[in-house]
Amino acid sequence: MNDFPITVKRSIELLGLVLLVAVLAVGSDILMPIIMAFFISLVLLPVFRFLIKYRVPEPIAIVLPILLLVVILGLIVWFFSSQIRDLVADFPQIRKNINIHLQTLSNWVYKISDYSTTEQVELINKNTNDLLSFAGKTASGAAVTLSSLFVFLGLLPIYIYLILFYKSILLRFIFMWFKEDHHEKVKEAIYETESIIKNYLVGLMIQVTYMTVLVGGILMAVGIKHALLIGVIFAFLNLIPYVGALLGNIIGVLITLTSSTELWPIVTVLCVIAGVQFLDNNILMPRIVGSKVKINALFAILGVIIGGNIAGISGMFLSMPIIAVLKVIFDRTTLFRQWGVLLGDERPPRSPMTFPVFRKRIPILSKGSVPKN
Repeated sequence: MNDFPITVKRSIELLGLVLLVAVLAVGSDILMPIIMAFFISLVLLPVFRFLIKYRVPEPIAIVLPILLLVVILGLIVWFFSSQIRDLVADFPQIRKNINIHLQTLSNWVYKISDYSTTEQVELINKNTNDLLSFAGKTASGAAVTLSSLFVFLGLLPIYIYLILFYKSILLRFIFMWFKEDHHEKVKEAIYETESIIKNYLVGLMIQVTYMTVLVGGILMAVGIKHALLIGVIFAFLNLIPYVGALLGNIIGVLITLTSSTELWPIVTVLCVIAGVQFLDNNILMPRIVGSKVKINALFAILGVIIGGNIAGISGMFLSMPIIAVLKVIFDRTTLFRQWGVLLGDERPPRSPMTFPVFRKRIPILSKGSVPKN
């Protein structure tokens, strides 16, 4: 490979990346549950090792962490469904509030465009068929998505069990891809990947908990209706980098609109979410996750968008761990090291246009970084 011209090397790199994305896109229904199971297996690995240490039979040591995961997920679903039930119980009042908001919106439209209420109703009636058609397509799409979700969740524990059971075979397969001289680097990359993914996913679980408590608790103390539901929805959507926080704000405002006819609850919801998010981004999450791998915002957003187009919600959620794993691999290979630099957020202290040393394929210390001994 080292004897190839530079153009051939770059062509092979780009072809490999394109093929990787193509494989994920074509086989997303098959690959996404496996990738998710792989990441969850890394989180359950310490529990599995603890049980093995005390001589628990291997099949039982695998099943017990999976059962613990199922119980936790069941409690989350129960909590979320109870909040939805409270929202449905308030439906008559929600309907009245929506009518008030629609009337206010209609009056505002009349002031800025001279469209009377009657003309607005006629315009809506003309588009009723299109709206119903769109609703039907959305409902059918949601049904397909829901059935896919059940298949996804059904396969997940099976994949987790098999990955933990056959982990030695998988590790041997990885080592056999490389020469013995490189096995130490491969071992180091495996340990770092395990550490990064564990820290990231455990950090996300802790983040969901304290975001729900902070947002829901503060809103409840202020007197906002359905405060816990807003907290839960925002906490889970916040798992999707950048995009999720925006969606969480929008849904929080919509829920508040349906439960109140005043303006102050909406302002309160936005201020509380903004304050908690600032606390989360700048103080809590960096300390909890403490990841050694930093992904720059540009490729984090691109990863979320590409992951969403490839595999929907699961692709958006898995985009950051996948990019983190790729960066660990790229940083440890001479051939792909520049891709690791591209994904990272360690900016050189000076411009590579004026300082040739910053153009080389060597690690560059950013401002404030400490050189390793």
